[in-house]
Amino acid sequence: MTTDLEPVPEDWERALIVVAHPDDIEFGSSGAVAAWTAAGKTVHYLILSRGEAGIDSMPPEKAGEVREREQRASAEIVGVADVEFLDYADGSISYSETLRDHIAAAIVRHRPELLVGYNHHDVTFSGKWNTSDHRNVGRATLDAVGVAANRWLGRDPSDGDPSAADGDELLWAGIKHVFMAASPNPTHAVDVTDSLDAAVASVEAHVEYLAGLGLPEGAARFGLEQLTSSVAERFGDRPAVPFECVDV
Repeated sequence: MTTDLEPVPEDWERALIVVAHPDDIEFGSSGAVAAWTAAGKTVHYLILSRGEAGIDSMPPEKAGEVREREQRASAEIVGVADVEFLDYADGSISYSETLRDHIAAAIVRHRPELLVGYNHHDVTFSGKWNTSDHRNVGRATLDAVGVAANRWLGRDPSDGDPSAADGDELLWAGIKHVFMAASPNPTHAVDVTDSLDAAVASVEAHVEYLAGLGLPEGAARFGLEQLTSSVAERFGDRPAVPFECVDV
């Protein structure tokens, strides 16, 4: 028997979502983001690469610019004004202390109470092998929680020698909840009854990326409706976006 999904808690005001590529948030989770911002919550995006290897017909230097522009437009649709990109190479993101510390530094900057990452497991929810970018960024995001809360570890590797900095400014231990999107092991969900249209529009904002994938018109709505309806039977027959709660 499948287990019912619990609602994602709402006792928070600020969220940080960390993913490897533009579009990772949109293909599933942006309906939850739209619901949160409509409720007055603040959501920030941290995207580790610009997805420059994601459009086969377009050279990476151009694709990165296009995908960043499309991601910012997509975020605006669901009420997210702050989108930060780092310059990790699409398709080549390895787990490292530097990766972990860059994410920890973002946690300290944004001081989220809700942290959302992307599937850190070896397989996807469909059972296929997960990409290394997703695995590595997901696991580094989980590890960054403890680093951000430790004054001796919470250092932004971009800032050089932080020895003269105020230690309190390099700490954030206020995360209440950590959830992973696109997980094969969901435990919680967010009702997207009123935000599904915004989610579809946020996917469709990735115009050139979707064209590069060769997806037909209406594919975004079809995919999101399939996802959210598949979760509904475990969430009071309400269309929903699933997440895995991780205790870190």
